[in-house]
Amino acid sequence: MTELPGLRSGQVAAAAGVNLQTLRYYERRGLLAEPPRSPGGHRLYPPEAVTVLRMIKTAQRLGFTLEEVADLLDAGSHRHRRPDAGLRERARTKLAEVEQRMTDLETIRGTLRQAIDAGCDDLLACADQPCCPLPFAELAHPRSEETPR
Repeated sequence: MTELPGLRSGQVAAAAGVNLQTLRYYERRGLLAEPPRSPGGHRLYPPEAVTVLRMIKTAQRLGFTLEEVADLLDAGSHRHRRPDAGLRERARTKLAEVEQRMTDLETIRGTLRQAIDAGCDDLLACADQPCCPLPFAELAHPRSEETPR
């Protein structure tokens, strides 16, 4: 009896740099098609499965969620897709999110540097000082909260 061509789970996982649990999880989530099985019951993946796994991991490193990756994979498999469904538009949206996070992180970094420069060693003592650079008052009473009636 001849074995069907394909890669076993361990081979695919190793080639893509993921563990077996990740491979199975992506399969359950529908990110990776369930492969045919050998007569002995082993999953036999096509070589393209390695590329798909690498693409998923790369997209995650770029900040895409697994749901967003699934949408990208789905959009790529359809010939007639919406103009906002492709990688270019999704990358623009993700870039805007990343730039906003970077702005937020710059603010956080600046505030933490001010706290270090102000010599804040005791969180409670610092919070009571008018020179405290940490936004305790803003955090305790966010502007979005309504005042009770």
